[in-house]
Amino acid sequence: MKSIITTEETPRHDRSRHWHEAIASAYFPLDLTFRNTDNFAGDLMIWTLGDVSLSRLASESLQYRRLPKHMKAERDEHFLVTVPIRSQVNFSQCGKEVQCQPGGFFLERSHEPYEFWHDDFADLWVMKVESSELAAEIRQPDRFCSMQFNATEGAGGLFTDMLQHIPARFDAMSEEVRRAVGKQLVDLLVLSLKADERTLTAGSSSVRTAHLTRIEAFVRRNLHNAELDPETVARACGLSVRYLHELFRDTNQTLGSWVRDQRLMACRSALADPSNRQTVAEIAYRFGFSDHAQFSRAFKAHYSITPKEFRDQTRARMRTAN
Repeated sequence: MKSIITTEETPRHDRSRHWHEAIASAYFPLDLTFRNTDNFAGDLMIWTLGDVSLSRLASESLQYRRLPKHMKAERDEHFLVTVPIRSQVNFSQCGKEVQCQPGGFFLERSHEPYEFWHDDFADLWVMKVESSELAAEIRQPDRFCSMQFNATEGAGGLFTDMLQHIPARFDAMSEEVRRAVGKQLVDLLVLSLKADERTLTAGSSSVRTAHLTRIEAFVRRNLHNAELDPETVARACGLSVRYLHELFRDTNQTLGSWVRDQRLMACRSALADPSNRQTVAEIAYRFGFSDHAQFSRAFKAHYSITPKEFRDQTRARMRTAN
């Protein structure tokens, strides 16, 4: 799906309300402060890529504020990845502030208050992705908020290059291709975060983080093994069980609950894949659930929908989009 929103034909007295609604629809509710409401102009284009949305936003000077009142009714957490094309943008969240020029990008977390502003006309790429999608690939993605990353070299450069090519090719893509492109964007984003040397030290000591990274890589490679207990994981990673539990205490999650979440996210991704012909039970067994009924209960508790309902809804959306 592609959407275009503009203030061009909106009466001047109604532009503030119009832009508030446009931003809430594209991202989530925010309070907006305009430098000059009557002369404000903005354009917003949105491309839906499976569970990822990509937008290009161009507007006059503006301040956006995410406040506690905005989060009360929202269950799902998202990240916005902002890539300035023109003008510096400023962002503040959790006591950290970044001034991002073109050539960089940064992450914003929906479930913490923040301020975002630009004093000049700005042109931005913005990618919206569910927190669970990032967490499936990299530990505690919220630790990277308010950090500026390189958008010109390496994986970060490939990530921003790919953003620029999507609009021209979007109409020719099938829904299956769009979903795959959205997944590739997330993969490139994760690679660019992992390539940054601060990844090892953000949030905890480098030694403990390196151990967690090794543990998580082993678990993700072995989700098919229903016997991923602490003893198996600790032995494979050369750690004591006691130290393994200590490492996970720092993440506010047990190893068992984290493994379960990884299995559920892997199953959800497989269920959303239109090319996957496996049954729900086969997908559950593939990712380490030994009991179909247990899997269905866990999936519904986590996502508020059964696996079959989720797959049926995903396929229905694809048929509608095509």
